[in-house]
Amino acid sequence: MTHQPSDMADAPLDATMDHILQEISAVGRRLEGKDSRMIFLTEETKSMRLDIAGFQSRVTTLEQRVTAVETQATLTEDRDQELIYLCSEVVDLEDRSRRDNVRFLGFPEEIVGADAQSFLKNILPQLTGLVFDPPLEFQRASRLGPKCREGANHLRPIIACFLRHTQARQVLQKAQAQGPFCMNDLQIRMTAEFSKETSDHRKAFLALRPRLRQL
Repeated sequence: MTHQPSDMADAPLDATMDHILQEISAVGRRLEGKDSRMIFLTEETKSMRLDIAGFQSRVTTLEQRVTAVETQATLTEDRDQELIYLCSEVVDLEDRSRRDNVRFLGFPEEIVGADAQSFLKNILPQLTGLVFDPPLEFQRASRLGPKCREGANHLRPIIACFLRHTQARQVLQKAQAQGPFCMNDLQIRMTAEFSKETSDHRKAFLALRPRLRQL
């Protein structure tokens, strides 16, 4: 009889301790779950850092490639500009080398004969009315292109290189002022001899000039 009150008093205490232990165990389990989540998040963070590092490496590589392409483009542009400049210099030199040349159009082959220089020396003073002092002299004069077939209407031009630039300028200035010269039933034209590039530019300008006059 004397021991029953003690056992009855210990029963609530044991229940409380069991409840506390259960709570502690539950908290421990929850903490374990959080620890596993923290470990997972840590691993995910490491993976993301590795991905970011990989992206940064790829971006750096792409930036280097873009820089290389831009450098190459700049070099190519510089080379293109240099090539354009050199081409213009070649065209200028070619035009300068032809500054004493005059192209004659309209002389039939049978009239000129084999000696184009002698023919031009005799015909130009009569045709243009110019007085040449000293007399005309040429470095060379010849037909341009292969000989035409008999009966062909195409008249090959004569290219004459004057010995004196002043005489070439005289002829060209007279031709520009007067236009085509008449010789019997023939129309004779005299023009400067330019490089192909300059000739193409002149043709384009002459084709455009009527439109420019209308503006």
